[in-house]
Amino acid sequence: MTGSVRQKIIDYTAKLALALKIKGLINIQFIEYNGELYVIEVNPRSSRTVPFISKVTGVPLIELAIRAMLGQKLKDLGYGTGLRPAKNTVAVKVPVFSFDKLPLTEVSLGPEMKSTGEVLGMADSLPEALYKGFTGAGYNFPVKGTVLLAVADVYKYEAVAVAKELIDLGFNVLATEGTAKVLNMNGIQAETINKLSRSGCIYNALKAGKIDLIINIPTHGRIPERDGFKIRRMAVENSIPCLTSLDTARAFIEAIKMNVKGKEPGVACLNDI
Repeated sequence: MTGSVRQKIIDYTAKLALALKIKGLINIQFIEYNGELYVIEVNPRSSRTVPFISKVTGVPLIELAIRAMLGQKLKDLGYGTGLRPAKNTVAVKVPVFSFDKLPLTEVSLGPEMKSTGEVLGMADSLPEALYKGFTGAGYNFPVKGTVLLAVADVYKYEAVAVAKELIDLGFNVLATEGTAKVLNMNGIQAETINKLSRSGCIYNALKAGKIDLIINIPTHGRIPERDGFKIRRMAVENSIPCLTSLDTARAFIEAIKMNVKGKEPGVACLNDI
């Protein structure tokens, strides 16, 4: 994140809180794209983010809120006012899902809440923080094997770089016909695998344990009759990591690199961070 984007977040937060006359906690979701900052939503309430922020900053927000409600002033509570000093620590929040317990539930994500929990990963670098977060959320990191790519047309060319990184890590690449064609045209060696409706298909490979990771970017989700929906459900039911966005895939690859290198993540006391 650049300094200008960080300053925009600070400015927008102050303006929104003052305009809405907020007294207490406010939860704002921002997204940054190409240097521009957008506000997704503003919630004048606390949320599951509160314990996350408390652990990252070392500030017991709930305790301070209760003391403020009892009449004490923030300036007298020992933590000062204004922004906390920046730290070199990287913190990531990884959602936890329970799709394996919910039959016929769509695995790919949309705007609605589907997570049943979340995990905090903290480290000195983003790859290590991601590794801790994914591990805590129950993901298994294959260090070799075969990855299946089935990507919607609009993302096929963007998937080329992801496939190259996986090959560089030593993975074999399987892909559905359209995805394989684009990968091969761009110098990526990918073997074509048939869809579920044809012989020698993905179903047989999954059942035989020949696929270790799936990257499936949906074209049309939520339709149980479509191949993509069935593939994602089969992944969940066979405990195979299934990633439904390329951003998540890139983050997952960074965590795989940690695993491939055999680097043990550091352990630190929250009081010392």
